[in-house]
Amino acid sequence: MTLDNFQLQGRVAMVTGCNTGLGQGMALALAQAGADIVGVNQSAPDETRLSVESLGRRFLDLHADLSDIANLGSLVEQSLSLSGQLDILVNNAGIIRRADAINFTEQDWDDVVNLNLKTVFFLGQAAARQFIAQGTGGKIINVASMLSFQGGVRVPSYTASKSGVMGVTRAMANEWATHGINVNAIAPGYMATNNTAALQADPVRNAAILERIPAKRWGLPADLAGPVVFLASAASNYVNGHTLAVDGGWLAR
Repeated sequence: MTLDNFQLQGRVAMVTGCNTGLGQGMALALAQAGADIVGVNQSAPDETRLSVESLGRRFLDLHADLSDIANLGSLVEQSLSLSGQLDILVNNAGIIRRADAINFTEQDWDDVVNLNLKTVFFLGQAAARQFIAQGTGGKIINVASMLSFQGGVRVPSYTASKSGVMGVTRAMANEWATHGINVNAIAPGYMATNNTAALQADPVRNAAILERIPAKRWGLPADLAGPVVFLASAASNYVNGHTLAVDGGWLAR
């Protein structure tokens, strides 16, 4: 085992939801390891594109409503314009809706589960078909959550979707490992991003969260760099169906 096993030169990675936050951090990490990036977003990921290109890597900007699975196959086809291949998929895009379970609406259930789980499966399916056609294997990295392991409060559809991500990651790995396709997931803990700005600014909630985290700090997008490069590279060729918690020790408490 050498550092060469972690290199991604000549690889093309599709990363959904990479305009900010964790998706942006993972896209940059993959580019730093040598991969060209296909970014799939609803808004223009200008900052991410500039950062990737400053590393000497190519960036293909695709805009799509990922909640509509009719778009997913064409996204894979469009990604081939970079170099005629797709090697890595990072299923990062997701949403959350908060309300008491007793009052939770069907719309808030469907919106979250459709994007966070249904799209993860069907985009993974489209990528796997391409990997099999290429005959070179591939890597699928789904983004799970601490709530893949826990119940949470006031986020029933998010908990259901992220629990489902962990399950479907295992299911896809079981069927596709024989094709040289590794399917794994990353479960981030409390991360300092725009989505958690309100929690970080609340002195009571912030203190309670930090007290529970053995590392005594919020995670950063950069904390996902090592895990995502590992799971995208040859270094993880015998890792299948695993969900890797990156949480500062939260789940160990």
